[in-house]
Amino acid sequence: MTAVAAPVYDALGDRNRLRIVIRLCEDGPKSTSALSESITRQAAAKHLALLEEAGLVRSEKRGRERIWSVQTESLTAAADYLNALSRKWDQRIEALRALVERDQD
Repeated sequence: MTAVAAPVYDALGDRNRLRIVIRLCEDGPKSTSALSESITRQAAAKHLALLEEAGLVRSEKRGRERIWSVQTESLTAAADYLNALSRKWDQRIEALRALVERDQD
């Protein structure tokens, strides 16, 4: 599972890439030029290529533009991994709580 999640977390660790993914999630598919409002088009293209490599976005060619959309499968897999870790920690904390309460009796 970490092999799937690690590239996603790495890609989302950059502020610009995270903004791009959030924007695509909120607004739907966008062109490269529409996603490059706060950064250069060349920088946007590099960020999008890395996001695509991580499985977070995909593109399709429409005329002279590339239209980008979110790949929810990668986001879901990364979220599932974090949820599994959270459940493990919850179980450990609950076991510790039970142990402390037992020792107090």
